[in-house]
Amino acid sequence: MRLAEFILGNVEPILVEWETFARSLEPGSNMTKPALRDDAGAILRTTARDMQVGQSPAQQVSKSKGNGGVSSDESDRLDHASAMHGAERVGSGFDIMEVASEYRALRASVLRLWRKSHPHFDIDDIDDITRFNESIDQSLAVAIGSYTNRVDQSRRMFLAILGHDLRNPLNCISMAAQLVSRTTAENPSSAKALSVIETNTQAIMQLIRDLTDFASTGLGSAMPLTCGPVDLEKLCRKVFEGFCLAHPQRNLRFHPDGDLIGTWDAARLGQVVSNLMGNAIQHGAPEGPIELSVTSGSSTVVLSVHNEGSPIPPEMLATVFDPLMCHTTSETKAQRAPGSVGLGLYIVREVVVAHGGTVEVASTAQTGTTFTVYLPRSCPVEGDRQPG
Repeated sequence: MRLAEFILGNVEPILVEWETFARSLEPGSNMTKPALRDDAGAILRTTARDMQVGQSPAQQVSKSKGNGGVSSDESDRLDHASAMHGAERVGSGFDIMEVASEYRALRASVLRLWRKSHPHFDIDDIDDITRFNESIDQSLAVAIGSYTNRVDQSRRMFLAILGHDLRNPLNCISMAAQLVSRTTAENPSSAKALSVIETNTQAIMQLIRDLTDFASTGLGSAMPLTCGPVDLEKLCRKVFEGFCLAHPQRNLRFHPDGDLIGTWDAARLGQVVSNLMGNAIQHGAPEGPIELSVTSGSSTVVLSVHNEGSPIPPEMLATVFDPLMCHTTSETKAQRAPGSVGLGLYIVREVVVAHGGTVEVASTAQTGTTFTVYLPRSCPVEGDRQPG
């Protein structure tokens, strides 16, 4: 009996073994029979039917890499059942290794039961085993992808809810501190305590804004923009002067040039400039200059922030804009800003991409580190915007 025919004729005994194995894992110990099996029956049946569909050598190579490859209804049904299984296992408390182990056990059960009923090996069996492994690999790849997407969505949703729920009590703390500062008699210790409250409240509020932005972009949408006329020189100068006041010991320089009027989201571009300046101050050499430059072109504006000091390691350049990635050396640990979790450069990229622009970084020991942003003079229309 061919392997596909065996699977279709023995779905129940195979599911019994699947169920038994799933129950042996900690999350499955108290689950019901339907929950343990969830989409296993559909995965088995569509796997067997998919094995009966002809495929070309190119399709075989594609499937062997977990990319599917057979444009058929059964292949689509297999992907759907596998995606459902991966997502449901997240809700049932299975970790990703347990999901993978279910597939290993399923593969072993099918081949062992088939071998017991099919003691005489022939040449067709090699093709059957190859097709079976290809379909199981396809199913596993889709299930793992669905599992990780669901986990990622859950984490981002948690961050969004956390940011929302923390904002109100922090606003109350900030308002109370401001009220106390107006009514408290001159007292150096009280003034110092209030300053500490205000500084740390602002740091946490910035963290909440970063978390909220991170969560919103991660849920599949582009960074939201509210565009209008902006004088980028004035915007940059305002941010620059704020950093000059906060860091009087640093050598900060501002170089505007040309017509810097455009249509952008002023608040979001303020985040870009602030995050790049903050990053340069944190990682730049304390004695070296930090230079903010903004120049105009015919259809774009180029904004750059340069600092000297230890370069970004070459192996980290490809991931420097990824979320939650913190490049910190022994020299920069002491300068690390409170409330920083490695979202600053990610948010820079998301804001720039939402504006239809690009951002890049160059970093060497000889020339220092420069982040360069290329911005079109106007925001893209809503339908043309792509998530970052």
